[in-house]
Amino acid sequence: MVDTYGAHESRVYYVQESPYGTTPTNPSMVGVPAENVEPAINPSNIKVRGIGSVDLQAIKKGLRVPIIKVSYPLPSDGPIDFLQHVKVELNDSLSIQVLYYKGIFASATDIISLLHTGCKFQKVTVECSIEDFVKATAELLSQDLTIGTAKITGATYGDKTGAIPFYESYVKKGVATLDRVTEWKFNIENNLKQVPVIRTTNGYLLKYLPYRHRNLTGELVFEFESKEEFDDVIDDTAFDLEFGLGGSNKAVFSSCKWENVATPTKVEDLITLKAGFVAKGPVSIS
Repeated sequence: MVDTYGAHESRVYYVQESPYGTTPTNPSMVGVPAENVEPAINPSNIKVRGIGSVDLQAIKKGLRVPIIKVSYPLPSDGPIDFLQHVKVELNDSLSIQVLYYKGIFASATDIISLLHTGCKFQKVTVECSIEDFVKATAELLSQDLTIGTAKITGATYGDKTGAIPFYESYVKKGVATLDRVTEWKFNIENNLKQVPVIRTTNGYLLKYLPYRHRNLTGELVFEFESKEEFDDVIDDTAFDLEFGLGGSNKAVFSSCKWENVATPTKVEDLITLKAGFVAKGPVSIS
């Protein structure tokens, strides 16, 4: 009997695929320094009813929908290594393995492996606030999930470490650095479409996972020292926003406009300005 697993006995790794849905041979798996991870699978059961009974006549599996959610601080020794795969321009896919184990990882025992293949980013939120790190929360859709009791044969596993504290980040509007920001976040939603086809072999798995219309949004929180954001709304001003992701890495959203600007004012509190934005695009992560 194995004791239940703790969060300290789990790890998350990924590798880029080629072709789609296929884990490379002898892969070099790269770690995601996750705070939270949630692998899940929905069989999309088809429930059959008929006359003559108040209960179901049959339950048949439908389109298999594996999903993996992960939250992590961007590691300082590779801030965008995982994040950059959200870009539709790359049009790539990942194999993501969640491992639960006992003992020392190099010689782990009692392994449970959940290997998601054909993964693409459905959406991601990256955010930063005072006295915190730059963090990302991602949801990925995948084609299939393979359950095992071992690491991938021939694989090597490397971990990313470190974090990007708030004072190593920045926000620029155009070329000007904004020195009033206390919080920021941006969202990238790829709106993937799960496309199955009628087939007798693996018909319960999607065949295509194409990108659709992309949504680029976010929000900045300012100390209220200026009317600039209100002026931008009135003047219908467009601008670029650049977010520092550690080192020389950055995310740049092009042709942005403020979506909503508000200054909530409360008794015995300082006034903040919250400004949501929407970007026409494109977005660059480099």
